[in-house]
Amino acid sequence: MAAALRTPTWVRLLPVLLVIADLVLERSIPSSIAAGFLLTVIPVVVAFSGGPALVAAATAVTVVLQALLGLRAGHLTEQHHMWTYLATVLAGTMGAGLAWQRRRQARDLVRVRAVADALQHTVLRPVPARAGSLRTAGLYHPAQADVGVGGDLYEVCETRYGTRILLGDVRGKGLDAVRTVADVIGAFRIAAHETAGLGELADQLDRAVRRAAEQDGDRELFVTAVLVQHRPGTDRVEVVNRGHLSPLLLAPGRVDAVHCPEDLPLGLGHLAAGPAEPPTAVPLPPGRTLLLHTDGLTEARDRGGAFYPLADRLATLPATGPDDAVAFLDHDVRRHAGALTDDVAVLAFATG
Repeated sequence: MAAALRTPTWVRLLPVLLVIADLVLERSIPSSIAAGFLLTVIPVVVAFSGGPALVAAATAVTVVLQALLGLRAGHLTEQHHMWTYLATVLAGTMGAGLAWQRRRQARDLVRVRAVADALQHTVLRPVPARAGSLRTAGLYHPAQADVGVGGDLYEVCETRYGTRILLGDVRGKGLDAVRTVADVIGAFRIAAHETAGLGELADQLDRAVRRAAEQDGDRELFVTAVLVQHRPGTDRVEVVNRGHLSPLLLAPGRVDAVHCPEDLPLGLGHLAAGPAEPPTAVPLPPGRTLLLHTDGLTEARDRGGAFYPLADRLATLPATGPDDAVAFLDHDVRRHAGALTDDVAVLAFATG
């Protein structure tokens, strides 16, 4: 955070460069002309990198240097030189005020960012290394890095029903999407501990999104999501897919899509023609990793417009543990696409 507020080196060096330029000009023009007027802006320039005390010191040094240059030309007390000294003092006064205001705003920005970071970690908690009997790893890159939270969401909860995992993608972007992310994660954290069935849990989240849509007057609001449940002591998981991308099952040199019924996204369940499909049981023996992801990963494009070939790239991995897969994707997708233009969320987990 402090590094983000650090003044660039060229700004700090600019006053020195101005003095050098002025002295070079002084040597190249007749001695009867003093070039010290160029130094008048130095106090204001210093204000962009230093505090009021440094600006005051720079002002005093600048006036002394201007006086020496005027003395060399034999015009120390001439009227136009006196006005130059006065202009420098005024520039120093305004520079000191600017430096004070800049520092106050910098302190306010640090506090605001600290609050934003705290809120981010409250909404999107770090993915634990273990959850129940699962080894887990996660990756999250918001499209706007300075915001911290985007329209993708995830959560991992240990409950009396086992480990429950949610990964989703909110339709839309901006602050409205962030608010929906907070609403869905909050609803999941409560319902995951109180709802026995994974399908029923998905239905509760569906109703929560629909209520949020009604309150906001957004009839098109929905959230694609995958919910996963793992019961301790078993080598399988249950999966409910609500309009999201299919999970991937990884093994060294092999990637298989997990095909399960895709019900309507959260918030649109009332439009379904019949009841939602029951959860799909997916074997997850030791040595296999289940990977959930959002479309920001598969839709990342290179300079030629080619999408990131997720399955093909994962198939090249010699080791497919959760940490291995996530660390590989974190590097490889940015190598493919450079700067990411959409939110990216990835969760990977394995038994053992």
